[in-house]
Amino acid sequence: MFSPADRELERGWPGRIEGGIVIQLAAQTLQAFFTGGGGAREHAEYPLEEVVLRAPVLQPPSIRIFSRDGDFSFANPASIHGPGEVIHVPEGADGIVPVARLAAIVGADESVGGYTLMNDWDAPSLHGAKALDFAISLGPVVITPDELDVHWVDFAQLCAYAAKNTRLLPGDLIVAAGGARKELVREGEAEVSLEPFGSLSNVVVQRGSAIS
Repeated sequence: MFSPADRELERGWPGRIEGGIVIQLAAQTLQAFFTGGGGAREHAEYPLEEVVLRAPVLQPPSIRIFSRDGDFSFANPASIHGPGEVIHVPEGADGIVPVARLAAIVGADESVGGYTLMNDWDAPSLHGAKALDFAISLGPVVITPDELDVHWVDFAQLCAYAAKNTRLLPGDLIVAAGGARKELVREGEAEVSLEPFGSLSNVVVQRGSAIS
């Protein structure tokens, strides 16, 4: 998802990056693009340096984060942030830790529509669920399964387990176990990276601090 840098849009538009150009696609959301078969018409073209990349899915129906034992926990869909957005250190925490994870976005027919980079922020000085439910960052791009073979994670198996006795919806996030933790950040720019997605950067501020 992206938006032109000179326009204030609530969620942005789906687009395809080709070289230094972003091509706007005729779909309201990434979920709509996936369920439409991935063949949306092309609209306007924008230079990459003149757009703002947004969170691929602004309000996922659900987020399942898998652990190494094969089970998962649910995360907070209301905590999604995009690239470059401000992340507030939660009340009572002395800082937050960036954690890079690989996430699959569910598309049509409960299968994987694309992959993206996730920063699963952690506030280790807090206890229980509140250490993890304040922020998740997504982006900066989505790569489809025909462009990337994620052979090191069996996302088909993860999706099948997640869908058992229920169903998956377009835009659901299935997040692989593991994750690369970085050092505690109290304030300033922080980023995680994973090839071939590039870097996902955010600005960390203390809650209540002025943002310039």
